[in-house]
Amino acid sequence: MAPTLEMPELQYFNVSSPAEYVAHVEINRPDKLNSFFQAMWHELRQVFETLSISPAVRAIVFSGAGAKAFTAGLDVQAAAQSGALAANAGDSNLDGARAATLIRRQLREFQDCITAIERCEKPVICVLHGYTYGLGVDMLTCADVRICSDDTRFSVKEVDIGLAADVGTLSRLPKVVGHYSWVKDVCLTARVFGAEEALRVGLVSAVYPGKAKAIEEGIRWASMVASKSPVAVQGTKELLNWSRDHSVHEGLRYTQIWNGAALQSHDIPLAMQAGMKKRKPTFEKL
Repeated sequence: MAPTLEMPELQYFNVSSPAEYVAHVEINRPDKLNSFFQAMWHELRQVFETLSISPAVRAIVFSGAGAKAFTAGLDVQAAAQSGALAANAGDSNLDGARAATLIRRQLREFQDCITAIERCEKPVICVLHGYTYGLGVDMLTCADVRICSDDTRFSVKEVDIGLAADVGTLSRLPKVVGHYSWVKDVCLTARVFGAEEALRVGLVSAVYPGKAKAIEEGIRWASMVASKSPVAVQGTKELLNWSRDHSVHEGLRYTQIWNGAALQSHDIPLAMQAGMKKRKPTFEKL
């Protein structure tokens, strides 16, 4: 039996356990289309850092509460009052270099909060629906797997508010889809595109009829992953992410080092014996 999932008190996210060793994280600001402001991205990091090391979790489903949106992106009105987008962010009493340093630090903190999704040791499946704009694309590119409902509408919205996307989309989206012409098209125009186009270019793995069905499939996928050796699953995620950002030679070398430890796991003979006896293995917590 899985250990109990323990979470800190949260204000902007719901975290539940719909299946054994599965956590479901929901952005919970539906009255504002799940749009983000500073306190929310700090809480997002707290959520994923907690789940990353929780022995009660082996796979994570990430979605948005409400019927209308995964997230409409940044709460522009709130962002205009504080942070890097505020009119006084540069502090007029500082020279350009010092003002730029303050803004850079704010951006680094914002980026780190969103990167917590990618940095999480457990696989994350992002289940998208409705509006998935701006910051929503930043977050979905951090996930390991993406699926969506047929009503999902995507947009890399940042150029429409006068800036280049700066929290991950421009770095990750080309690697996710491997189609630079299409990436530049959607990033330079901020045009809205739908679920079928996202499926065609490989941004999502599957499209389902409605949010409920997409969530159901996300939980099913997470349950399947959670039933496997956590040593094998977490190692696979680590090695895939490392290899994405390094040469083949470096990836092979890192795999040697990683598996030098991981191959000593008791999970390997346990899984092999279970396969031969056609029974479901039970793995120790990690």
